[in-house]
Amino acid sequence: MSLNPLQMQHTKKELRKNFELTGLSKSEVATDLKISEVKLEKIFNLKQRRLEDPWILRNYLLEKVEKTGQQPVPFTALAGDWHRHWFLDSNLIDQRQMSEGDN
Repeated sequence: MSLNPLQMQHTKKELRKNFELTGLSKSEVATDLKISEVKLEKIFNLKQRRLEDPWILRNYLLEKVEKTGQQPVPFTALAGDWHRHWFLDSNLIDQRQMSEGDN
């Protein structure tokens, strides 16, 4: 499943806004997710190859925002239970297993 241009624009904003709410640095997020900052930036811009990577980042950010006691910015396209999307490998998302490399 592909996102249309408007969904992509909204998803990028939602990722960035939730990142800001965490109060974490990009370096801290990249370290937690065991990825490079280059890859993290590609995910923020939806330029990565694997569909599961933005979902992993989404879940991570939601968890971190909630731990600060704040209300996360809701996601419009990356919404609902990822286990229900046939095109996603939910095990990769559950295990926070990002794709290898910077793509």
